[in-house]
This record gives sequence, C-alpha cells and structure tokens, in this order.
Amino acid sequence: MADELTRRERLKLPRQDMPEQAADARATNFDEVNLGFTADQAVAEAERCLMCARPTCIEGCPVGIEINEFVRLVATRRFSDAADVIEQDSLLPAVCGRVCPQEDQCEGACVLARKHQPVAIGHLERFVADRARENPSRPVTAERTSTGRRVAIVGSGPAGLACAADLIRVGHEVTVFEALHELGGVLAYGIPEFRLPKDIVRAEVDKLAELGVRFEINAVIGMVETIDELLEDEGYDAVFLGVGAGLPRFLGVPGENLVGVYSANEFLTRVNLMKAYDEAAETPLLDLAGKPVGVFGGGNTAMDAVRTARRLGAEPATILYRRSEDEMPARNEEIDHAKAEHIDFMTLVAPVEFLGNEDGRLTGVRVQRMEPGSLDESGRRRPEPIDGEFVDIPLDVAVVAIGNTPNPLIHKTAPDIEQTTWGTLIADPPTGRTSKVGVFAGGDIVTGGATVILAMGAGRRAAASISDYLKTGEWSAGSNEA
Repeated sequence: MADELTRRERLKLPRQDMPEQAADARATNFDEVNLGFTADQAVAEAERCLMCARPTCIEGCPVGIEINEFVRLVATRRFSDAADVIEQDSLLPAVCGRVCPQEDQCEGACVLARKHQPVAIGHLERFVADRARENPSRPVTAERTSTGRRVAIVGSGPAGLACAADLIRVGHEVTVFEALHELGGVLAYGIPEFRLPKDIVRAEVDKLAELGVRFEINAVIGMVETIDELLEDEGYDAVFLGVGAGLPRFLGVPGENLVGVYSANEFLTRVNLMKAYDEAAETPLLDLAGKPVGVFGGGNTAMDAVRTARRLGAEPATILYRRSEDEMPARNEEIDHAKAEHIDFMTLVAPVEFLGNEDGRLTGVRVQRMEPGSLDESGRRRPEPIDGEFVDIPLDVAVVAIGNTPNPLIHKTAPDIEQTTWGTLIADPPTGRTSKVGVFAGGDIVTGGATVILAMGAGRRAAASISDYLKTGEWSAGSNEA
C-alpha cells in the first residue's frame, strides 16, 4: 500500500503515538516507560514518509543511517531488510532509538517538520532493532580478511563501541578496555533502567563480541597500563580514547560536603551498577521513601536523576533550576514524562548554601530567587539574582546534575596529548587525530558532555581515520581544533 499512497494522502496520515506505561504506575517501578510500536503502528508511521528525492533526515543523522531506505522497507513490512540497512551504519540502533534527541537531529531535519509532525524516525529505529533482536534471522558473525593490525579502544561507551564496530568489520583486531565492571560506559551507568534497559545494552555489546571484539573490564588505562605501554609494549598499532567526561561538576557553594549531597554521576551509578532498581538484587535499595529529594539542573541527566528518586520513593521529588522552564536543555519528552510522574519543578532559583545539622547531614538548601536578564552566549536569558529574595527548602538528599568534565587521569599519564583549558583532549574533528602519533580521541572526552549519537559519529569518523593511518602509515593531526 505504501507505494500507492500519494503525497497528499501521506500528509493526512496522523503521527502514531508511542504506547507507554500509565504515569502513576510507572512512577513506582523501573520498567521501561515507552512500550514500543506494534508492527501495524510501525507500518502506519512509516507510510507517512514522503520518500523525498533528497532526504534531509540523513543529513541530520550524525552516523549517516540511510533513513529513507529503512523507513521505506518498514512501510512494506520488510523489517529484517530494514535492520540490515541500519546495521550498515549503526550497531547500536536499539540504544539510539531510545535515548537520542531525534527532535534536534534526524526528525528535526525531516521535511514534514516544517508544517506537520515529523516522521517518528527514532521510534521506527527502535521497533526495527527490537524486532531484529527478538527474531534473529541470521548470525551476527561474518567472514572477513584479517589485516593483522591491532587497535586498543579505551572506554566502552558509545564512541568506543561505534569505533570498535567499524574497525572489526574491516578486519582489524580490536580490544576494548573498560574501567568499570559493566560494559557500555554511560549507557550502563548513566541512563536509568526505565529509559534504557540494561539487557538492551548487553545485547548490543554482545553483537560486537560475536563479531570478534575483545573486551577487558576493570582495566583503568593510566593505572593498569599507560597509552605508551599499549603502543610500545603490548604491540597495538593505534589507540582510540573514548573515555567520556565522567568527572562531575559541583555548585561550589557551602555545605556541598554534607552527607546526603550527591553528584548525578554517583547517584545514577549507584542505582544502575549496584542495581538499586532491582528489589531482588542483593544490594539494598537507596532508602528514599518519604524523603524530600532535590535535583539541581535542567538537562536530561537531571530528569533521569529526579525520576529515579521518585521511583525510589522520594516525596517530594523536585527539579531546581536557575533559568526558566522554557530554557531547560532536557528533551521535551523527558520533561513531559517527569511532570506526568508528579515531579515538582521549581525554576528561577539558584542554590547559595546547603544546610545541615550537627551530625553533618543535609537538612535543606537555601536558594536565591532569580529573574531573566540579558541574553548570554547561548542565546538564553541570563539569570540574575533578585536582591534579598531567599527561600529555605527542606531536603534529605540533593543531587547535583550540572554537567561533567573529563577525568584528568589520561592527561596525567600522557601529557604529550594536547588538551584545552577545560581539560578536554584536542582532536581534529573530521579524523579524531590527537597531537600524539597513533592516538585518536572522540566523544565527550573531546567535546565535553554531548549526546550518544554525536559520540557514535565521532567514533565512526575516528575508525575511518584509524584504518587510513594503518594502511598508509602517514600521520597528520589536521587542524587539531576541538
């Protein structure tokens, strides 16, 4: 039917709503919120695609998936073929279909977005990936000719996994070193179960293992081995650094050392890696039942933290943000989901001091009311304090979610890799080449905190550059601009 529809008929088709758990029910469990399209919903959504001669959606995808082709195949119920198309450019579609900000990327570039609702590309990608995983039609392994070259990848987050996928498929030997005991980087420790189930991450990693990628966990490069040792003693021909930006930033106000004040990194890692979300796990749940919890920040990580706190029993669970709600960088879907789960939003407030008792435990926070001022470099109204307007808010737990910086360990053990004043590594954007011959970098360690799909794009570009370097032996770090 899809091929028979006219443009006018396609324009009249409604966008399919993503089925989801009822808000009151999901606020008490860690099951996935979005339930996924049925086959009929996926076909109906794919039929909305205009099949543009020049698909701008592909230009909006950082890894260049042939979106128009996989959507066309979904519309004709060729789901397995659609999965094959996606796999040419991404081995993490079930992840990207869940957590990527499609509204700012592929869907934002969709022609329909100009006057209508864009095609739900992310939901379709998730549907295709989930169906392929649940109904495998062929083994993942494939014959390839070995190049005899070895590449070490430091970090098993999205940049490292994307880089590994492209390198293994062209015949290089690939080993991924992960500092923690779970593979996946931020996918495993930074995103809550209800938004990205951990079995999804494990399944995506398992695909790479089946392709031949070797993984080493509990391997902190910079302590166990240095980059020089990987290149000179272990015989690796190139190294890719995809270690992310996992060092949390704090507010710099009095009282941040009180018991009960967490960084979002620590809070979400405790919940994810220690399985605090699993009532059957040996690790006891964080005891937040009936306790007031405040999360400081307005991004996706802040939404993840506050919604996690709600599921652990926090009452109330509150977002505190120094700008207005309209200026929150979090995805609209995450904000809407949070509101439906009865998360409180307190905007235009800035913390000036955490309050505690004689035992050194957090009891509250003092915030100053703010008002929008002039535009800053981000194009948003700069928040300015209102003189004398302070409010004390009782809190048992505070979570600071205002961003991260790179861990300095890599630079301490490899000072010949140039870095910026912010601690990020300097790497040529098109190639990922650093100032150190044979060493490449990409993802948050270069850009600072960004998105999963942007990190994957950096990993893929670096993989192409690594293959070129291993083939020619020529080295040029390019412009080396971050």
